[in-house]
Amino acid sequence: MRTSSIRRTCAALAAVTSLALAVSACGGTTKSDVKKEGGSAASAGKADPDAPTKKGLTVGFLPKQVNNPYFTTADKGGQKAVEALGSTFKEVGPTSATDTSGQVSYVNTLTQQQVDAIAVSAQDPGALCTALKQAMKNGVKVVTYDSDTKTDCRNVFVSQAGAEDLGRTQVQLLAEQIGYKGEIAILSAAQTATNQNLWIDYMKDELKDPKYKDVKLVKVAYGNDDAQQSFQQTQGLLQEYPKLAGIVSPTTVGIKAAAQYLSGSKYRGKVKLSGLGTPNDLRSYVKNGTVEAFELWDPAKLGELAGHASIALASGQITGAEGQTFEAGELGTYTIGKDGVVDLGKPTVFDKDNIDDFDF
Repeated sequence: MRTSSIRRTCAALAAVTSLALAVSACGGTTKSDVKKEGGSAASAGKADPDAPTKKGLTVGFLPKQVNNPYFTTADKGGQKAVEALGSTFKEVGPTSATDTSGQVSYVNTLTQQQVDAIAVSAQDPGALCTALKQAMKNGVKVVTYDSDTKTDCRNVFVSQAGAEDLGRTQVQLLAEQIGYKGEIAILSAAQTATNQNLWIDYMKDELKDPKYKDVKLVKVAYGNDDAQQSFQQTQGLLQEYPKLAGIVSPTTVGIKAAAQYLSGSKYRGKVKLSGLGTPNDLRSYVKNGTVEAFELWDPAKLGELAGHASIALASGQITGAEGQTFEAGELGTYTIGKDGVVDLGKPTVFDKDNIDDFDF
């Protein structure tokens, strides 16, 4: 079936790029996502890999948006790791995925509360930097997960996947579904979202390949990771481009909202929808024919890895320098790559044959 060839493509791509960009899939920034400005903040002090894991620490998780199903799942993974290591987990964050000033305020509050580490999914690569640098000056370790800041504004970035792999495979997945012919659109999150923008850059580059000569990207729309806005944007795309063959949405909120619109419209099964989503959000849409296949990593494991990295940093076992390793419980041993980046692993393609095997 068609999705099996996509899986083979993903696997081959992962193998080729694993040395530099281990595939960790969708919904955040990745190691090459941000233009480097001075290197990561990893270097201060020396790591002692044999140092005991400290207990009684406090780790604050700051997602892009609280009560977002994706981040709820991710942060529960972080809670699992932090509490298993004998420390305290707390989650704070804005209710809007575009409230950058709100994220800054939460960073400042966590710093004032003297937490030991902050794990943050950045809404903007630069806007949080002043606050995060102040936190680090005060001894707070900073981990970014899902969406990165500039490299000198944190110690470690826990990446869900290589940005290039994610951008290209999403296009490959959708193109196969539409038979490599027709108009397509992208339904993204916020215009400033670091991860989304880099993935879109790679999508556009992938479309330059001659095999996509009959595929035309007509528009990039932004739903701001808001369900209602994303629903309305989907409706608007179909009104503006009635011959649209497919939509790729590299955001869990966006793809679910688009599926909701398509499922109740005359376009169900005719306009293909793919991108990054969670099995629980899209299960019914896969079964009713609205969605053929999509991809994602396990966000719970992403958060879990961020939790382990936070504790390892606060315990002095790592500083974020390239080549350092740390244990992440049942996830195994991880090695820090260039610019303080740690890759979670490979993405999974979900379709009607395997979607019931997952619960997140």
